[in-house]
Amino acid sequence: MIGVRWVQRLSSTRGFAKAAPHVIPALDRAVHRLTRGKVLLSAQMLPGVILTSTGARSGLARRTPLACMPEEGGRGWILVGSNFGRTDHPAWTHNLLAHPDASISWKGRDIPVTARLLEEEERAAAWKALLAFWPPYATYQARVTREIRLFRLTRR
Repeated sequence: MIGVRWVQRLSSTRGFAKAAPHVIPALDRAVHRLTRGKVLLSAQMLPGVILTSTGARSGLARRTPLACMPEEGGRGWILVGSNFGRTDHPAWTHNLLAHPDASISWKGRDIPVTARLLEEEERAAAWKALLAFWPPYATYQARVTREIRLFRLTRR
């Protein structure tokens, strides 16, 4: 088993930020499809979901594998628009802003959710919890001038 600290160091590198957005989602989608929604490769280190959102401009369904932070008591999930520390917000964040009703595949179950962008104190509290959960998010934020978007997903 690969150590968590080693993976955290690797995921903080610029090389990882360049390659990961092209490799990890494609692998996750393929494995998720082959296992009928039961396995996400990236979830072996971090919990993960497959987000199905509506395209902000196209109106088409978009499936995106994402790491998440489940909230205590099954209240919901926090999604982080880090884009691996790249300069632009990831497309899925634009989709959720335009169409907050979405669904996730979580541990093989499809769950309808509503997304809400976190702001101010609520965002600050979630960000603090996220940094304790996965410290590389601090490196991603340090690389960019934009504020990384955080969304809370709750069951509909």
